[in-house]
Amino acid sequence: MAKASAVCFALLPTLNGPLSSASAGTPASPSGAAATMFSCVKAYENQNYAALKRGCLRRKVLFEDPHFPATDDSLYYKGTPGPAVRWKRPKDICEDPRLFVDGISSHDLHQGQVGNCWFVAACSSLASRESLWQKVIPDWKEQEWDPEKPDSYAGIFHFHFWRFGEWVDVVIDDRLPTVNNQLIYCHSNSRNEFWCALVEKAYAKLAGCYQALDGGNTADALVDFTGGVSEPIDLTEGDFANDEAKRNQLFERVLKVHSRGGLISASIKAVTAADMEARLACGLVKGHAYAVTDVRKVRLGHGLLAFFKSEKLDMIRLRNPWGEREWNGPWSDTSEEWQKVSKSEREKMGVTVQDDGEFWMTFEDMCRHFTDIIKCRLLNTSYLSIYKTWEEVQLRGAWTRHEDPRQNRSGGCINHKDTFFQNPQYIFEVKKPEDEVLICIQQRPKRSTRREGKGENLAIGFDIYKVEENRQYRMHSLQPKAASSIYINSRSVFLRTEQPEGRYVIIPTTFEPGHTGEFLLRVFTDVPSHCRELHLDEPPRTCWSSLCGYPQQVTQVHVLGAAGLKDTTTGANSYVIIKCEGNKVHSPVQKGTSMPEYNVKGIFYRKKPGRPITVQIWNHRLLKDEFLGQVHLKAEPDDLQALHTLHLRDRSSRQPSDLPGTVAVRIISSASLTAI
Repeated sequence: MAKASAVCFALLPTLNGPLSSASAGTPASPSGAAATMFSCVKAYENQNYAALKRGCLRRKVLFEDPHFPATDDSLYYKGTPGPAVRWKRPKDICEDPRLFVDGISSHDLHQGQVGNCWFVAACSSLASRESLWQKVIPDWKEQEWDPEKPDSYAGIFHFHFWRFGEWVDVVIDDRLPTVNNQLIYCHSNSRNEFWCALVEKAYAKLAGCYQALDGGNTADALVDFTGGVSEPIDLTEGDFANDEAKRNQLFERVLKVHSRGGLISASIKAVTAADMEARLACGLVKGHAYAVTDVRKVRLGHGLLAFFKSEKLDMIRLRNPWGEREWNGPWSDTSEEWQKVSKSEREKMGVTVQDDGEFWMTFEDMCRHFTDIIKCRLLNTSYLSIYKTWEEVQLRGAWTRHEDPRQNRSGGCINHKDTFFQNPQYIFEVKKPEDEVLICIQQRPKRSTRREGKGENLAIGFDIYKVEENRQYRMHSLQPKAASSIYINSRSVFLRTEQPEGRYVIIPTTFEPGHTGEFLLRVFTDVPSHCRELHLDEPPRTCWSSLCGYPQQVTQVHVLGAAGLKDTTTGANSYVIIKCEGNKVHSPVQKGTSMPEYNVKGIFYRKKPGRPITVQIWNHRLLKDEFLGQVHLKAEPDDLQALHTLHLRDRSSRQPSDLPGTVAVRIISSASLTAI
């Protein structure tokens, strides 16, 4: 079951034991608890599929969707229609219409007239994952045509998509756009198979119209089909074709995503309009999305020799959504390289000599000829799993405008220093010495309609700053930057980063100030991160403030390190404690050194600034920790010397004497509580 603290579905529940090995073809699909993945589904446009179908059957009519009518408004958000389009139900297009003919396959799909190869490529990937398509196409047996019970058909279908943090159930009627009795958009090899055309219609309804699917992003569709997290990889920028070590590492990551049920696509950037869908000499097409349908290490050789030889080749299988035009280089369908692989291995890999759009190539050739890969990772949040379990926090936020700078939340990127800290801020913790952190920010998808025009994405991104160990209020000045994403006008931005133990603030922004919109922040860590939004700029005034006092000064203490500590044979296992008015900040233990680098910060809102701040250094021991020395800091706002190197003293209240060692401390103080 999914954890109660996470969303009400697991991203990848895995209760059925290990998946099959990567070399055994398409991995086994998660089952059983996978149904919980979609257990919380919201009716889109408040349309209840079951109630609508019952009503149609009772009245003996076929469903007509008032929210997505069979008109030009459902086709285009701008421009005028081309050839006369007629909306037809499947029974008027062919005899014996079916949802599926001979099951579902990535070979079922063809693109059609709209430029939505990105969506078709995502559907091709989806078709290879039974556990996923059965959730996108729920109750498919109930939705299938039943020739023996024609009266049970009501011309209504429904599909599930993950949108902005929740699963939605999209209801459609079965009227599809045709010209000359042919489907003009996504269609199947079999004239009487309609699953892909109906899924596309439901997705077009979400987007506002069919034209809104022209020139979209594969990453968006992969996320909408799975609820996963998409990670784009620029193969050219990373120089994976020439850097063998980086390429091998990337292949292992791609193999892991594939073997654990994730979806992957690849493309070649088109730099100019003339490049779009231009065919290269190697058979590949620019500006075109390909679905990755298999990833494996292929054993070379024949018979027993293949088992004793250690030579394996990293290979990947891709599919062109056009259903034709394939790679014609090494390891293409008819190339002589296949003689190096045994017949049984070729059969296992499904190698065919057909121009069906599907082909194999080495991962090195892929990195050389393709420019981009998108991995959609299905992150496991179930405790009952043999795989790594991720802790997820999902928070909704918004960039909003306000005349009061303290209430404005649309400050733009760091280029706009005067307003940058007015953006929403989120704090999280890394509890391990080092942890992999996955962060994704997604803006609310915008629909494209005739009334509102094309829904344009804002240019968005985020920065991550390492802050004081005890920060509870919003940042007002720059701290060390831990990581930052790119800024791009895509629906979502993803970052994978390794960070040391500590506390961090994420600041998601639009590129320009003053832009408004909603966003969803998703943070994945190995252990709970306690990610939350920072709302307050300073400590709040309460009814007790007049009695107990209110802070008059804010001080940041940054203990950089120490030198010359009391030596032992193995060096000290030392740590720092910063104390101020009953509040404490501890550093992690620095083992086996008399010259530790603590790099620990604390921030203190001081009611009695006349009292000094104490910095103590202790040696961690098995039975009882040993005191190594301390310093007292006045930390006054008019102290212009920020960096201090101070000798350690003992704890004598009368005449403290020096102890071995010094400590380096940087101090910033201000009478303005919103200065740091």
